[in-house]
Amino acid sequence: MALLDELNPQQREAVLATEGPVLVLAGAGTGKTRVITYRVAHLIEQGVPGKNILAVTFTNKAADQMRQRIGNLVRASGRGATDIWISTFHSFCARLLRREAPRAGLPRDFAIYDDDDQARAVKLAVQNLRLGEKEFTPRAVRDRISHAKNHNVTPEEMEAEAFDPWNKNVAAIFREYEEILRKASALDFDDLLLRGVRLLREHPDARRYWSEQLRFIQVDEFQDTNASQEELVRLLAGKERNVCVVGDEDQSIYSWRGAVSGNFQRFLEDFPGARTIRLEENYRSTQVILDAAGGVVGHNQKRLGKNLKAMLGAGELLKFYEARDASDEAEYVCGEITRTLRDDSHATLAVLYRTAAQSRSFEETLRRLGVRYRVVGGFSFYQRAEIKDALAYIRLALHADDNIALLRVLNVPPRGIGRVTVDALQETAREFNESLWQAIARLAASGKGRGGSAALGAFREMILKLAKDAQEHPVGELIEVVLSATGYLDWVEQQDRLDHSSRTENLRELSNALADAIEAGQTLEDVLDRAALVSDADEFDESVPVSLITLHSAKGLEFDHVFLAGLEEGLLPHGRSLGSDESIEEERRLCYVGMTRAKRTLTLSRAIYRRTWGDSGLSASTPSRFLAEIPADLVEAASGSLAEPGESRRYEPDPEFYESEFRRVNRAALRSIDTKKTKKTSNPLIGTRVRHPTYGVGTILNVEDDGNDRRLVVSFADYGTKKLIERYAHLEAV
Repeated sequence: MALLDELNPQQREAVLATEGPVLVLAGAGTGKTRVITYRVAHLIEQGVPGKNILAVTFTNKAADQMRQRIGNLVRASGRGATDIWISTFHSFCARLLRREAPRAGLPRDFAIYDDDDQARAVKLAVQNLRLGEKEFTPRAVRDRISHAKNHNVTPEEMEAEAFDPWNKNVAAIFREYEEILRKASALDFDDLLLRGVRLLREHPDARRYWSEQLRFIQVDEFQDTNASQEELVRLLAGKERNVCVVGDEDQSIYSWRGAVSGNFQRFLEDFPGARTIRLEENYRSTQVILDAAGGVVGHNQKRLGKNLKAMLGAGELLKFYEARDASDEAEYVCGEITRTLRDDSHATLAVLYRTAAQSRSFEETLRRLGVRYRVVGGFSFYQRAEIKDALAYIRLALHADDNIALLRVLNVPPRGIGRVTVDALQETAREFNESLWQAIARLAASGKGRGGSAALGAFREMILKLAKDAQEHPVGELIEVVLSATGYLDWVEQQDRLDHSSRTENLRELSNALADAIEAGQTLEDVLDRAALVSDADEFDESVPVSLITLHSAKGLEFDHVFLAGLEEGLLPHGRSLGSDESIEEERRLCYVGMTRAKRTLTLSRAIYRRTWGDSGLSASTPSRFLAEIPADLVEAASGSLAEPGESRRYEPDPEFYESEFRRVNRAALRSIDTKKTKKTSNPLIGTRVRHPTYGVGTILNVEDDGNDRRLVVSFADYGTKKLIERYAHLEAV
C-alpha cells in the first residue's frame, strides 16, 4: 500500500486494474511511465513471478530506465526483479525467436544485422546484380525494403506493382538481399518483428505457451506501434487478456516509421469491454499552456479526448511575435533567451522548429551573442554532410590544391572513382611530392586504370569549369551553379525522396545563408571561415541551458521556456502535408508535442517573409493555421511584434511591407555583386491579395511559368494553399 500512497487517484486506478484489458490515455506530463513502473512493482508485491510479466517500450534507453525504476521500487519491499521481461519490441522478438528457433525455422545462433550491416548487404546485392551503385544507393534502397516489410510486401509483390525499370530493379535487389540474409542465417530489424509475429500466428502451441507464460503485459508509448507490433500484442494476450497499453493519442507523430494513428480506437475494437482510464493531472506545464495546446489538437477528428488539469496553476499567457523575416525572428528569440538567462541562470530553454535547416539563423545569432547552446537530435547546421560537401566544392573552385576538400567530394555523388583509384592517386601524389589535384592531371593523362583515369579526367574538367564559373558568376549565384554543375542537388533530391530526409532543404538554407552574408557586406571567404569555425565541433555538455531541436526530436523532453518558431503554412504544417487531411492532423499533433514541452512559458513566432530557393528576394508567407486554433484569450503580442494576436494582418501577408523589403534586399544585393550581370527578380504579383469565387480572399505566394498557362500559388485562410491556372481562376484584385 505504500506504493499506492505516492499516486494520484487516476494513477492508482490504473495500477490496480491488473485483470483484463486496460487502456490508459495519458496526456503529456501526467506520469504515464510512472504508471507502468508502479503497476509492475505492484504485481510483484502481490506475488506475481517476474517471469510472468512483460513490459515493452520503444527505445533501449527507456527500457533501461524502466528496469532501474522498477528495481528500485521492488527492492524497497525486499523483493527481486531480475526475471521480469523488460525490453523493446525488437529485443523481445529476438529473445522469443532464439527460444523458439526450431519452430521459427532458424538456427539458435542467427545473426542480427544492424543498420550498417543492412546497408552493406544491399550494396552486395547491387553488385551481384551488376547494377549501378550511383543509381541504387545502399541506404536509400534499404529504406525502401524496410518500408515494404513493414507493410507486408514481398519482393514478388513489389515487382508486380513496379511501374518503371528502376522500381523493378529495386524489387530484384530486395529479392537478392533476402537471399544474402538467408545464406548468412541473419535477420534484420524488420525481420525480428515479422518472424516473431509469424511464429505466434502459425504455431498455436507456441502462442498458447507464451500467452500463459507472459500473463501480464504492459506496453508504453502505444500510439507509436506499427501493424506488426499491434498484432504481436493481440497474439500474446491469450485468454486472460491482461493487457495494459499506455500512451497519448495526441503524440502520434511517427507515421514515416510505420506507426498509424488510431491505435487506441483499434485496441478498443480488438479488446471489447476494455477499461479506459484517463490520466489528466499534468505535473509539467501551466494551465494556459495546456489549454492552448488542447485548443490546437482539439481540431483533429476521431480523438477519444481528455481534459488536462495543471497542478502548477494558471501561469503566464503565451506570447506571439510576428517578425519581418527569419533574421528578425532569430534576433527576437535569442534576445529573449539572453534576457531570461540573465534573470535565471538555472533555467532550461529550447527553440523548437519543424525542419533541421531552420536552426541556422538561431545558431548564428546565439554565437554572435556569446550564448552557449547545443543542437539536439542532429548535427550543427554547418556540420551536416550535405553542407560540408557543398562548401567543399566551392573551396575546390577557389583552391583546387585543397586535398581535404578534394577527397571529400571526389566520389560524391558517386562517379565511378573507387578505392583502388583513390589509392593510386594518393600514391602518385606522394611519389611526385605534389597535391592530389596535380596527381589527377598526371593519372588522367597516363590512361592508367582505364575507367578510373577517365573518371578522374571528367572530375578535373568539372572542377576547372567551376573555377571559371566562380570568376564569372556573382557570389550569390555560385552555390546554385555548383549544385547544378556537379549533379549534387539532383542526387540529394533523389535521396530525400527515397528516405524521407530533408537534405535538400538544408542546401536551400545554405543558399539563403550566402544571400544573407552578401546583404550584410561579407565576402565568400568570410562565409567559408565562419563555416570552418562552426565545424570545429564545440563540445556541448548536459549543463548547456539552451537547446535547438526539431519537433520530432523534442518528444519526451521538457524545458522551462520554449520558443516554437516558424509557425507558417509550408513549415508547420510542412509543405509535404498540404492537401492531405490525415497528414495535416499529424502536423497538428506535432505542434501539440512542441507546445507541451513547455513548463513555465511558451512563445510562438513566425516570419512574414522568408527567402526561397532560387530567388534573390523574399517570399511572403502565410501564418500557420494552428495559430488561429489557439483560443484568442490565451495569447498576447510580444513587444515589437508586427501584429496583435487575432488581427487580420496576422493571417494575411502585408504586400506594402513586402514591396519595400524586396527593394531593400535588392539594393543591398546589387551593391555586393557584379552590376553588369542580369539579376533575377521576384514577380510583382507576389504578395497581392485576390478574391476567388469559391475560396474567398487569399494572397499570391508564388508565380510559376509565364504565358497563357501561368500558374499562381495562392494561400486562402480557410482552404489552405492552392495552385491555380491564372486564366481559369477568375481572380479579382482586392
